[in-house]
Amino acid sequence: MAKLYFYYSTMNAGKSTVLLQSNFNYKERGMDTLIYTSSFDDRYGVGKVTSRIGLSADAKIINKDLNLFIDIHHELQSYNKISCILIDEAQFLSKDHVLQLCQVVDKLNIPVLCYGIRTDFQGEPFEGSLYLLALADNLVEIKTVCHCGRKATMVIRVDVAGNKVTDGPKIQIGGNDLYVATCRKHFYD
Repeated sequence: MAKLYFYYSTMNAGKSTVLLQSNFNYKERGMDTLIYTSSFDDRYGVGKVTSRIGLSADAKIINKDLNLFIDIHHELQSYNKISCILIDEAQFLSKDHVLQLCQVVDKLNIPVLCYGIRTDFQGEPFEGSLYLLALADNLVEIKTVCHCGRKATMVIRVDVAGNKVTDGPKIQIGGNDLYVATCRKHFYD
């Protein structure tokens, strides 16, 4: 029976690496997969899932107008069988996207593995993460650590001088230059 999985963490915990490893495992066994990523994330080129350790794969692009259920159903016409759907940057999904992924699991019987961040730099949930936390069959935390050694659960946005930024757009694409994973204590200090 297929399930909807949400693998969540803070920045720099290795979500994309885990996604790419899962994809490799399916491919190594001769199974077809589909990888999707958000149109927002263009750090390594649009339509690319890239990990900080150098692994990468091409991906289909999710934008606000894409109906994932229809797109995946259409892709089924090209493949004998799709064994798994992998979604990177799942925090950028809309509520409708998450509901469409539920249909993929429930109607097409294809497992869907989503990878994303729970909260933004202000401690507020992303829309995609909020609905994945509510609707996913399995929730899996990918752990990383704060500079103090405690489990990191929050993300701080920083400026070029390393100072905490508390205002600005919800979405600003960046990596270690812009975000720091921290524990809740250091997030609020």
